[in-house]
Amino acid sequence: MALQLGSLRDALVDAGATAEKANKAAEELAGYENRLASMDTRLSVLTWIAGTNLAATVGVLFKLLHG
Repeated sequence: MALQLGSLRDALVDAGATAEKANKAAEELAGYENRLASMDTRLSVLTWIAGTNLAATVGVLFKLLHG
């Protein structure tokens, strides 16, 4: 069994969906949640890299123009 969102599965069953359909929907949504978390992590790393690059570039330019 894949990762699921248990509360969602329970809510779907309570709303009248079959257990099989509720399980499948919960698994699919959990997969999307994992992908979004992965993209968020990548964006954080890219932001950190861009900031470090900008700081280094400004430092080098300052040194060249005032040194």
